[in-house]
Amino acid sequence: MSASKRFHAIAWLALAACGASAGAMAGCGGNPDPKTAAVTPGGSKDPSKWPRDDKSMCDWRNKPELEVSETAGPGALKPNVRRVFKTFGDDAETRHQTLICREIDTNLDGIKDVVRTFNAKGEAQHEEADTNYDGKIDVWMNFVGGRLAEEDEDANHDGKPDVWKYYVSGQLSRIKRDRNGDGNPDVWEIYTKGKLERMGVDESFDGHVDRWNRDEQVRAQAEEEERKAQDAMLDGGAGEPTAAPGADKFVDSGALGTGGGAAKDAGAKAPPKTTKK
Repeated sequence: MSASKRFHAIAWLALAACGASAGAMAGCGGNPDPKTAAVTPGGSKDPSKWPRDDKSMCDWRNKPELEVSETAGPGALKPNVRRVFKTFGDDAETRHQTLICREIDTNLDGIKDVVRTFNAKGEAQHEEADTNYDGKIDVWMNFVGGRLAEEDEDANHDGKPDVWKYYVSGQLSRIKRDRNGDGNPDVWEIYTKGKLERMGVDESFDGHVDRWNRDEQVRAQAEEEERKAQDAMLDGGAGEPTAAPGADKFVDSGALGTGGGAAKDAGAKAPPKTTKK
């Protein structure tokens, strides 16, 4: 499992433990083993030595119209989760308070390392994270309608994305990778139902695919499913058999089912404890 995946798995579990929304990826309690987690430059494992500047990524200072909540997640001796709320609406009927930013110190060293912003509906918009705690952002996420649409990663930690992941209806659709660090993709991965179907490789780094590698098993399964669907539609459109006198008629037709969908990451309704800044 990659460092990015481990980071977000930890964050999911921590956020669920502190009662936040189900769709969020950032945790509130940090690494389950903070003693072995890396320390961000300027941070400390000793809460009494946490820096005054926690490298906040939410824009809340000197804005009295915003309300700020500071809470401590599981395992934290001092608050490591900051939530910023804003009131929207001009009258009593439309006025509502919504979470617009949440930032978390996931490794409990006093430095915030993941931030997520929300729109007026409480839907996730953008997230940035320092997954290896070196003080530099290495994951960027964009959401559409509260669902993950794109995730960019800095795999070689040079400050620039070199892996671009795209999602459709919450499911991984394709990935582009930059292997030589020139900022341009040279590997293209195509996914079907979340599974890798084929991969194009640019061996000469000229921007063109030189070789396509295909997963024949996935391809065969897709073709078989398509054949069955076509057979079902043909069977359903066939003429009805002649029924015997007094007998009931019936038609045996195939049915095509659909499914899917994912929960939206909605913001919290109101802060448990607020302070004006």
